[in-house]
Amino acid sequence: MNDTYNYFKILFFGRLRDFSKNIKNEIPVSDEIKCVEDVILYLDTLNPHLGKELRKPFTLVSVNKNLVKTDFPIVGGEEVAFLPPVTGG
Repeated sequence: MNDTYNYFKILFFGRLRDFSKNIKNEIPVSDEIKCVEDVILYLDTLNPHLGKELRKPFTLVSVNKNLVKTDFPIVGGEEVAFLPPVTGG
């Protein structure tokens, strides 16, 4: 039996990776997690410093490699990635 759909794959890039060192890259699917904001709430309970960083206005989030807003609905097996603000010149 494939249990891929029982988890969300979570990825952190750039400096967000520093805040997520003790966070597993998979979180279990639950009735409480229906959208990206729910993932952020869950991660905030594990690490409030990470939660604060994920809520910063220019932090980007993608689901299955597509940029989305935090109210985007998710289902088990999907990849949720958080990208820090970037600067260029």
